[in-house]
Amino acid sequence: MPYLVRDRLFIGNIGAAAEVLTATGGGEITHVLSLLSSASISFFSEWKPEIVIPTEEIEKVFVGDRGPSKRSLSPEKLLYSLERAGPDLGIRRMAVPLRDTEDEDLLDYLEVCLDFIDEGRKEGAVLVHCFAGVSRSAAIITAYLMRTEQRSQEDALESLQEVCEFVCPNDGFLEQLKLFEEMGFKVDTANPLYKRFRLKVLGHAYKQGAKVDSSIFETDPGVTPESNSSEGLTKGDKARTVYRCKKCRRVVAVPENIVSHTPGEGETCFEWQKRKSSNPYNRFGEVECTSMFVEPLRWMTSVEEGALEGKLSCVKCDARLGYFNWSGIQCSCGSWITPAFQIHKNKNFEVQMEVWSSEFLFQNTSSSCMTSGSCVVPGDCHVVAQHPFSNNYLL
Repeated sequence: MPYLVRDRLFIGNIGAAAEVLTATGGGEITHVLSLLSSASISFFSEWKPEIVIPTEEIEKVFVGDRGPSKRSLSPEKLLYSLERAGPDLGIRRMAVPLRDTEDEDLLDYLEVCLDFIDEGRKEGAVLVHCFAGVSRSAAIITAYLMRTEQRSQEDALESLQEVCEFVCPNDGFLEQLKLFEEMGFKVDTANPLYKRFRLKVLGHAYKQGAKVDSSIFETDPGVTPESNSSEGLTKGDKARTVYRCKKCRRVVAVPENIVSHTPGEGETCFEWQKRKSSNPYNRFGEVECTSMFVEPLRWMTSVEEGALEGKLSCVKCDARLGYFNWSGIQCSCGSWITPAFQIHKNKNFEVQMEVWSSEFLFQNTSSSCMTSGSCVVPGDCHVVAQHPFSNNYLL
């Protein structure tokens, strides 16, 4: 028996879904969102052999079908299956292959699920179900209430529990729903919070023995329009930053690739900071990050080879840029980043400000931070500016 959560929105378990999908005649529920470990309708007959549900496939959508992905899911992974189901094929069913485990990637399925619920409520009524009706379905409906009613994660879940007191998403789902809230009730792949989440998912997949290949790495900024200084700027643009190999000037990263971190936070940083604080010479000084950490990028061929750790070298000239380690690397500030793709700021690395006019050009030769107009660059970075419509470098 499904539970009514909101007008034309129900939650239930596999038994409730089976009743809807095997019923003859038109019922109130017109759409079913199935959240099971398998998207196949055969899951129902495997659960109870006497259940036979006729279906007609509409489409199967894989992650890679939606263009270049910045998400954690492999392009070959099924995102969802859409079909007509029931004795008269009158039910529209979306099946999403989602496991009820704390390490499962819920975020990257959220938006297609929430959009399907919106569609179902507009055209009729929708049932959201998983196997037990406790965790996966509760997580999706909690996210739906968060987005449509602008509720916090805690408030949305409490509201759902007023209808079904037994619902309880697993801890991993709750953590991701909190990220969903902090990203403004959307899955923003450019948000630093999402980037850290994506790294965590990739790191876990590596530790579980999954093949981590470049198909789920971020696009190489050195072979896209972003790396071409003659494109992407208009006269109203003031400045744009790229990160280059100092030796051959190939673009190795752009600001969107950086994974930010909070100084001093991490698995093993407390003891390190405690030792540092006992040093009277460092007590009043701030620790500067001597490295930057980025997403795994497609030019990092050494990462794809499967080693736990290794060097990051420029794909063009082989200059050493940094290191990677799937188990993590500690930044000079004390923060522990896991997994880590680290580029040293003082090794064959420079920041280039691409600008329209020379009023924003400067070169930092001191050890302190210098500013010009609205541009600020750390003092340990060599700065070169290039005119956007020529190959001339203005120093």
